[in-house]
Amino acid sequence: ELYEALLMMQHRGQDSAGMVTADGDRFVEHRQRGMVRDVFVDTSTMDMLQGNVGIALVSTLKPDEDPDDDASLQPLFVNSPLGICMVHNGRVTNIDQLQREVIGGTEGFIARHLFTQSDSEMLLNVLADELHRARMRGFNTFGVDVNAQESKYAFLFEAGKFLMSEVRGAYSVVAL
Repeated sequence: ELYEALLMMQHRGQDSAGMVTADGDRFVEHRQRGMVRDVFVDTSTMDMLQGNVGIALVSTLKPDEDPDDDASLQPLFVNSPLGICMVHNGRVTNIDQLQREVIGGTEGFIARHLFTQSDSEMLLNVLADELHRARMRGFNTFGVDVNAQESKYAFLFEAGKFLMSEVRGAYSVVAL
């Protein structure tokens, strides 16, 4: 179904395509430059993308993106704090401010190392950073089981609310 959705979305961008699936234990992803039918031409690629949930994106290069920088292809992944995959479309207008804060570790952010200058990677790291802080606040609250599924959901919603309050622009985000 994700593959078919990518084919239907291809009209909005044809520079790259990517997909990640999850089976509850791990993520499996495939992303590369090219049209959907070329990125997922091999049936073994589709066979490895097993799982009961997934996200996918087709995209076109933004004017400020390097066409040889495959690190910016989506979905993007960050392992800490809970493992997050994200796809993003749109434009973040306060990207310079966020980069200074996230990379420099200012404004309460934990200093992070980034692979790219992309809006998408910045959004992913702002979310991951706040998710980490929400979880730490849970550790400091008596009686909160930070590993309980309902706690993880609460932390994620708290981090999402923070992300939306900090990031300016017109964009959409889907995370897994």
